[in-house]
Amino acid sequence: MSGPDTLPISTPREAARVAWPLLRRRPGALVATVVSLVLVGAAGLVGPFMLGRVVDVVDDGGDQGRIVVAAVWIALAAVVGAVATTVGVTALAAAGQPALAELREEVLDVALHTDPARIERAGSGDLLSRVGDDVRLISESLTEAVPLVVNSLVTVAFTAGGLFLLDWRLGLAGLAAAPAYVLGLRWYLRRSGPKYRAERAANGVRAQALVTGLGSSATLRAHGLAPRAQERIESTSWSAAEITLDVFRLYTRFGFRMNMSEALGLLLVLGVGFLAARADAVSVGEVTAAALFFHRLFNPVGALLFFFDDVQSAGASLTRLTGMVLMPRPARPADVRPPADAGVALRGITHAYVEDRPVVHGVDAVLAPGERVAVVGSTGAGKTTLAAVAAGRLHPTAGTVELGGVPLAAVEADGRPPVAVVTQEVHVYTGTVRDNLLLAKPSATDDELRAVLGDLGALGWVEALPDGLDTVVGEGGLELTPAQAQHLALARLPLADPLVAVLDEATAEAGSAGARDLERAASAATRGRTSLVVAHRLTQAAAADRVWVMHDGRVVDSGTHDELVAAGGRYAELWRAWSQR
Repeated sequence: MSGPDTLPISTPREAARVAWPLLRRRPGALVATVVSLVLVGAAGLVGPFMLGRVVDVVDDGGDQGRIVVAAVWIALAAVVGAVATTVGVTALAAAGQPALAELREEVLDVALHTDPARIERAGSGDLLSRVGDDVRLISESLTEAVPLVVNSLVTVAFTAGGLFLLDWRLGLAGLAAAPAYVLGLRWYLRRSGPKYRAERAANGVRAQALVTGLGSSATLRAHGLAPRAQERIESTSWSAAEITLDVFRLYTRFGFRMNMSEALGLLLVLGVGFLAARADAVSVGEVTAAALFFHRLFNPVGALLFFFDDVQSAGASLTRLTGMVLMPRPARPADVRPPADAGVALRGITHAYVEDRPVVHGVDAVLAPGERVAVVGSTGAGKTTLAAVAAGRLHPTAGTVELGGVPLAAVEADGRPPVAVVTQEVHVYTGTVRDNLLLAKPSATDDELRAVLGDLGALGWVEALPDGLDTVVGEGGLELTPAQAQHLALARLPLADPLVAVLDEATAEAGSAGARDLERAASAATRGRTSLVVAHRLTQAAAADRVWVMHDGRVVDSGTHDELVAAGGRYAELWRAWSQR
């Protein structure tokens, strides 16, 4: 399920190296977890030991008061065990959940700073499954599976020690079952780890198929490709299901091995205890306690059996998250320097998504400082690809992009973003309208926000919202119209104050009703700013300082709107078709 285009997966050792520094930032919670789990293990020994004492008292006809004392000890141990369990689980969550949140932030940071083409080759489903399903699995394990597994391991260790304290022969009898447990666990671990990693990868492929199918459903239906997309979804879903079924079969076989180990161990303890008691080496009560000690292992071992499955799955998820964290970050050029101006030069730009099939061919073009250039052309002409290259979001196969005479990657703009991009695919973040705007400039005052909104013609509808700037929007809040969402995205542009703005069909979602308002907003947002605008409406091109006409990946014409219409070339044809609509 993995290949050269999938996002990387770390080894378990690498995952531990990334996760441990995050966990140890909260040493108090870790210490509380360890101490609490040790108390739980120790408290669990009291019950079987005291029941053994009760058997000896009854067998010897001893004082009934000793039975009452034993009952009190059992009750106290139960209270201590319950309190310690609660403290341990809470402390583990206090250490683990913040660490998981920081890990997810690191994954997001890597995703945001990784070449978008690299993410697209892997598929958005892979990334979504990592920050969604994988984080959920780890979070559930931290609150449910991990405490039980750790507690079970501590219980096993204390119980083994308790057997030896009773009598070395009983301890050896219980220990004799250990190889059977170890062999069963080793058999399971060797087979389950790869299965869980394959399961997580298969879920990513399935998510990608679903995301692609749902996101492109209209296009797929229009071209008669819906059945093929459905077949891919079914194929990837069944592939993931088959791996899950294999995991369950493996898990069942592991359970059988554990049951056989339990039966072997209990028979050994009872057999050795019988012989030792008949030889008066141990009392009947001690043999009873030993049998109860070993029987007490059934639940923790069962928990290990049941929840180790979840821990293995969470471990596979952790390696997928840390695999992204360990991805190499793009190196910052050593010769970082400020640009001479805000002019943009595209030199020999060629880009191919598939080798030997370029979609942009040898483009040489210049945007003067403060100039607004519109890029037009038919679908597939290469407009969006050229815009992505100019914005630095896509590394071209060949050629360079310079801003003010400096390679774009080496530009230092005194805290300002060198380039900001607004596309037709905008996102309304969960929070208030103010929160959505402050993403671009956290220090902005309400007066600044209102001034920008007023300049872009958006202040009226924002103030008409139930709580104005304080209105909660996004998921779980007020649903904005596509035009309103685009308005917010455009408003972030002047707040961020980049040297260069790239608008890729940034008014396409408005429809005819809101198109004029958004075009005016786009003009206001880019006023006086070097701007490259991929225009889906030729009225945007008519208002631009200059127009580039693209065809088959090349800029075939360049000039003002009036010059190109008068020249009677491809742009004039596009304009006539547009005007006659």
